[in-house]
Amino acid sequence: MTAGTTHREAPLAYEGAAAPPRSNGELVFTEPWESRAFGMAVSLHDAGAFAWPVFQQALIARVAEWEAAHPDGVGYRYYEQWLSALEDVLDGDGTVPLAQARSRAGELAGRPAGYDHEHAPGEGHGHGHGH
Repeated sequence: MTAGTTHREAPLAYEGAAAPPRSNGELVFTEPWESRAFGMAVSLHDAGAFAWPVFQQALIARVAEWEAAHPDGVGYRYYEQWLSALEDVLDGDGTVPLAQARSRAGELAGRPAGYDHEHAPGEGHGHGHGH
């Protein structure tokens, strides 16, 4: 990074196929998991888990790999490539082995809806978000 830049600016500096989707200059997330994956990568970088150029190169490689396999471009999902690049980086340096990450993701995905959002008996649902 150059003088005067912050960790938060790093993921926004992409151009071309590796650039995050935007609308009117704002990042666009079509599903909640996409913003979580974005935030996870930025937070891990900010915490010193990896250098941003390492992630950037992994993302560029993932996008290029996808484009080579899908020359028509149909079905492209940017944040799928983002998440795969994050997995590559964390697996590559041994921070979180891919098998461990996938196993844990499977465990979490297998939980019933609302698993971690139980209400005490008699507790109302007026707590600031919809269900």
